[in-house]
Amino acid sequence: MDTAKIEQLTGLKGSFSKEENVFKVSKPRSDVKIQVDKWSMPTFMGLTSWTAFTPAHNGQAMMMGDTVVFEDEVNPVISTALNAGLEVTALHNHFFFDQPKVYFMHISGMGSVDQLATGVKKVYDKIAEIRASRPPPATTFPGTIANDNKITSAPLEAVFGMKGQTNNGMFKVVIGREAKMHGIVVANQMGVNTWAAFAGSDDEAVVDGDFAVLEDELQPILKTMRAEDINIVAIHQHMTHKQPHYLFLHYWGKGKAVDLAKSIQRSAENSS
Repeated sequence: MDTAKIEQLTGLKGSFSKEENVFKVSKPRSDVKIQVDKWSMPTFMGLTSWTAFTPAHNGQAMMMGDTVVFEDEVNPVISTALNAGLEVTALHNHFFFDQPKVYFMHISGMGSVDQLATGVKKVYDKIAEIRASRPPPATTFPGTIANDNKITSAPLEAVFGMKGQTNNGMFKVVIGREAKMHGIVVANQMGVNTWAAFAGSDDEAVVDGDFAVLEDELQPILKTMRAEDINIVAIHQHMTHKQPHYLFLHYWGKGKAVDLAKSIQRSAENSS
């Protein structure tokens, strides 16, 4: 690999592991002061974004990385990574009692060094752009949610093509999937399901939920949800030793209830 080009395109100095044939660049998140458990956290203790490159087949390279992000950076950065041809493979926390809250977004990709390194630079530039425009991380998503729950279920059932559950003015749909764990079938009631729950009013609603997705479904769903302005809040696994292997994608959206339902339905339809 052309390691000098990786440094040039990412704007970061790197280090080469001869033993593993990996070139790695890193970027400490020293731009925001972070406390964990009321202790000032040095970047050395796990607050550094990194990206590693290794040769792949046919002159291509493989890239993997972990990116330190704050809550208001997560979704713009996911969109930037996807638009740059990278994959987003996980989103989760590493700490408790952190102020401001810190998340870790894992990225990967296969392609030319130019494409991958340029994509990584765009990710880091988007983070810098957000912090330059608003140094303290934001504490809410844009938009409002009505205080009283008065969701009309019929229009949402029409969008999803199925009956839902109602509870004190809220509405929920659940779609089961199936896997095996230790040779035993597990499905909807054991937690292998996709669901969406709505609260607020028809005009000022919130939707939160979870997509149970196969590995090949994750990137298409992420792309559609971000295009629909649905916020991704977690990507992780819920179980081990399951076949096929499901990942779980949690989300949060604000807007008109019917519009949110249509966005979730389109995301499901575009999963393949």
